[in-house]
Amino acid sequence: MSLLDHFRPPLSTRRHWHSFHNAWSTYLADDLNQRLPEGYFAEPNAQFGIEIDVATYTEVGSGTPPRWTEEYPQWTPESPTVTLPFQLNTDIVEVQVLSFQEGPTLVGAIELISPANKDRPAHRDAFTSKCQTYLQQGIGLIIVDVVTTLSANLHNELMKRLEMPIEPMDADLYAIAYRVAETSESPHLDIWQEALRVGSPLPILPLYLKGGLYLPINLEETYHYTCIRQRIPEST
Repeated sequence: MSLLDHFRPPLSTRRHWHSFHNAWSTYLADDLNQRLPEGYFAEPNAQFGIEIDVATYTEVGSGTPPRWTEEYPQWTPESPTVTLPFQLNTDIVEVQVLSFQEGPTLVGAIELISPANKDRPAHRDAFTSKCQTYLQQGIGLIIVDVVTTLSANLHNELMKRLEMPIEPMDADLYAIAYRVAETSESPHLDIWQEALRVGSPLPILPLYLKGGLYLPINLEETYHYTCIRQRIPEST
């Protein structure tokens, strides 16, 4: 199924975009939970603010191989679109309040960009600041922007915030995966860039979890399934 325009008529007058985003994040999390190894879980968080849409966590005692290898036995991510020098956060000054039971640790996130993330400078700054924090903590990240009514490119703003030496991406719609990796004690940022277009299918991108595990995120498959469950016909 090809990408539809959820923000303009005729579809926007028949379905609410926030309901679709909510459902998509739920099915992305459900798909991850069927493929993550023991000790990991994913959960959606759809508050339509500056929040993670799909988060992946790890728990103590993980070690079972991921089940996605049975579904994608030959799949490996292609070489990154670009690899850049990157500085990890090593000094952290914070106050933590912990319970006696050790809580979940965030290792990966998928962000489905909403119009509110793009509509004003303060919102764009908050979104890119959050993404910067994830990357500088080594947390794997995917951002997906299918918002057709606003042209701000938050990936470009994130790269500018990080002072990355990279040409701006010439696309209003996109899906991008980020991995922070270290080679010979030199941290770097790997990026997989995919421009999106209404009427074209969505890609598979790697979600690299902190610690090295990665999973293929089939955006097309989960998008198609969400459209079916939301009763959105392909001919819309």
